Amino acid sequence: MLPIRGLYEVAIRVKDLPASEAFYREVLGLEEGIRDERRNWLFLRAGGDAGMVVLQEDKGEWPTQHFAFTIDEADIDRCCDLLRERGVEIDGPHYHEWMQATSIYFSDPDGHELELCAIAGRI
Repeated sequence: MLPIRGLYEVAIRVKDLPASEAFYREVLGLEEGIRDERRNWLFLRAGGDAGMVVLQEDKGEWPTQHFAFTIDEADIDRCCDLLRERGVEIDGPHYHEWMQATSIYFSDPDGHELELCAIAGRI
């Protein structure tokens, strides 16, 4: 087995980079890492150095995806309130017995299903 310890980067196709940038930066609070003007990509930091999301503008047709971000268990209610305040419709929170975690679900401007997931007992 390879000693993989986690996931560092996820690429997300988006139709309109400025609209998606506004959502991921202003609603989710991700920080700009680097902008690649040549390819029309934007690298955003998720949780400081915890990982990156790369928004890749692609005007073609592609299926929507599901992406989950980790949060602390103590922040579930606050995240629900903040998303609602920012006009985001949420589903949850839902407790998942099989993985001992609570999740909130919502969509980004392109219809990708996003999740905030808090593993029980992790701070």
